[in-house]
Amino acid sequence: MGIVSIRDELQGIWNIYIAAYRTGDAVGCAAIFTSDAELHSPYAPPARGRAAIEALHGIWTQHATPDKTLVITQAGGSGDLAWSLAAYSEGAATGNGTSLSVFQRQVGGGWLIRMCSLNSSDPAE
Repeated sequence: MGIVSIRDELQGIWNIYIAAYRTGDAVGCAAIFTSDAELHSPYAPPARGRAAIEALHGIWTQHATPDKTLVITQAGGSGDLAWSLAAYSEGAATGNGTSLSVFQRQVGGGWLIRMCSLNSSDPAE
């Protein structure tokens, strides 16, 4: 078995998120965040804590489509912290942008998002 890159590890977490998002699973979306995570977005006020992130995703995923994508373009890490820059798209209705996220290694070795900032690349935002 080969060594998995940090980029591949973090993309795996984003893939879990995308699968949950596409099916309208707000709990599944929030599960990739730490309990004290923050989500900053041009689409809503900041969400602080997993419960607030789940509530926000409950709104966002009401009209979820299978078109949502999120692909890491750059990633890195050191010790118990890692980061990813990812391109996201959800089609014409929501738009496109980038997500910069900081991941924190958890007890047992897995990663969860501690801080996430969404940045729209659509001129109307």
